[in-house]
Amino acid sequence: MNAEERLTTLRAFPSEVAERAFVVGDPKRAEFAAGFLENAREVGNHREYITFTGEYKGKQITITSHGVGAAGASVAFHQLFQAGVRTIIRGGTAGGLKAGLIVATGAIRTDGTSDNLVPLAYPALAHYQVVQSLRDAAVDNGYADPTTGIMLTRSYLYPGVIKEPWKMWFDSGVVGVEMELALLLVMAGVRGVRAGGVFAADGALADEHVANTTDEAGYDPYDEDLVKNTRAMVRIALDALAIL
Repeated sequence: MNAEERLTTLRAFPSEVAERAFVVGDPKRAEFAAGFLENAREVGNHREYITFTGEYKGKQITITSHGVGAAGASVAFHQLFQAGVRTIIRGGTAGGLKAGLIVATGAIRTDGTSDNLVPLAYPALAHYQVVQSLRDAAVDNGYADPTTGIMLTRSYLYPGVIKEPWKMWFDSGVVGVEMELALLLVMAGVRGVRAGGVFAADGALADEHVANTTDEAGYDPYDEDLVKNTRAMVRIALDALAIL
């Protein structure tokens, strides 16, 4: 790609995108994360995609919001890879059995998009160096033993008429539920890009009423502990990118 041409949707020049990237769903969270950077500047802003680049602990890092859901997020991921991103971490909130921090080792692919790119037999795996760096950064930030394991990436937020088999998922070792990670890991994997994910979990699925019905009333995005863990998650992701 000509370095003088803007990325069609992110509206940033490829030369303004660093090799290390942190991606989040919420544009406001991207702005919050950019506050940790030195010499941060907005390099792209279009629709739900807002992009900043700056320095963190001596490393150039780009932060981009990708919106909600894998289909829209695929646009951001694709264009970041076009621009030369070689290491990428997704940060977000997740449903889980235990409140706190989750470092993902991989994801189950019910995202509704990645199966259009590669067969479902292709695994969605986090890069081992990203996993270790996230765990090291979590320990440095006061999370002595972060939950580590497989996420469930699903294509919808609200439940339908078919009850979600939460017990089956968690009995099988799933540690959290979110909406975009599996796609990122697949897209990164086929390109040889290091990728991973870190999440603030709400612990709502430990509530039998929430876990065993289609009612998600137990989820509160403004819960004090969830907000605290989300802020820590941002710093942990940036610390991990600086290590890598």
